[in-house]
Amino acid sequence: MAKFKVIVSDPEDGTSKTVELEDARAVPLIGKKIGDVIDGAILGLAGYKVQITGGSDKDGFPMRTDVHGGVRRNVVLSGGVGFNPRKEGERRRKMVRGNVITDEIVQINMKIIEKPKAKKAEKAEAQ
Repeated sequence: MAKFKVIVSDPEDGTSKTVELEDARAVPLIGKKIGDVIDGAILGLAGYKVQITGGSDKDGFPMRTDVHGGVRRNVVLSGGVGFNPRKEGERRRKMVRGNVITDEIVQINMKIIEKPKAKKAEKAEAQ
């Protein structure tokens, strides 16, 4: 079955948190794409909205947004995820994974885009 290590980043304070999902808890993520926004309740973060930003498969190949599907492919890259050119204009054929989460993905990167809203009435009563 699927087992994911999900890294959830908070861009506001620069921290990250690791959550491990197995079996039934991991199933809702299969078939999602990079850029999709999901409910944080799947990760145990009720009230949060998180966005999928990337990941890597069981052999360490990174996911790319411009490779469609959940397959592993050799593509010609000139930069970006999966290739860091040493010279200007350098291009190289590299193996990368598509933008869809499958059961072969091991690590998924996400970022928090919406936090639960604090109730102003409760804060006013506390003061």
